[in-house]
Amino acid sequence: MTDPSSPTKRATCAACLRAQSACICHWVRPLSSRAGLLILQHPLEVRNAKNSARLLHLCLAGSRLEVGEAFAPGQLAALLGADGRTPLLLYPDTPPSPAAPAPLPPPRPEDVTLVVLDATWRKSRKMLHLNPLLQSLPRLALHDVAPSAYRIRKAHAAHQLSTLEAAALALARIEGDPGRYEPLLAAFDGFVQQLAAHDPYLAKGS
Repeated sequence: MTDPSSPTKRATCAACLRAQSACICHWVRPLSSRAGLLILQHPLEVRNAKNSARLLHLCLAGSRLEVGEAFAPGQLAALLGADGRTPLLLYPDTPPSPAAPAPLPPPRPEDVTLVVLDATWRKSRKMLHLNPLLQSLPRLALHDVAPSAYRIRKAHAAHQLSTLEAAALALARIEGDPGRYEPLLAAFDGFVQQLAAHDPYLAKGS
């Protein structure tokens, strides 16, 4: 028998992990990609209302989302080597280490797994530091991108994108198909509008 004095737990959507009243599953637009996608999500982002990685994962068939900050080397190697594809890290240009290979992706999208770190910039740098295997990966850096539509979350610069926006743009460039991920970006816009409408504090980009 339930104790009537105990606090009531809010019903949660098993797919998007949000409260049923704030479910974002109606924004899911199923898409397939020629390249693979591996999202490494920092634990602090899992329950963050502003986080876009879950929507990205739900939309993109075959994508993988793993939560952690410091991964066991064997576990990370298995994730990066899944499907026999070459991992390509989506990350800004930084001075390469002597062991880092040239940041050139394999020629065919089907041979690539795009690896995305879902974290704040500070936390992503820490994830990179704690996982030397990530440091050794060839990189894809996005340049000359349009300003982000992620108005619910502050960025240090206009070109800094949400996880979903960055992944969509990177996949489009890898696959040479600029319009393929427009439905994903449209879903993201609806997601942002929903959050802003339900929480004026988020609408200010705080």
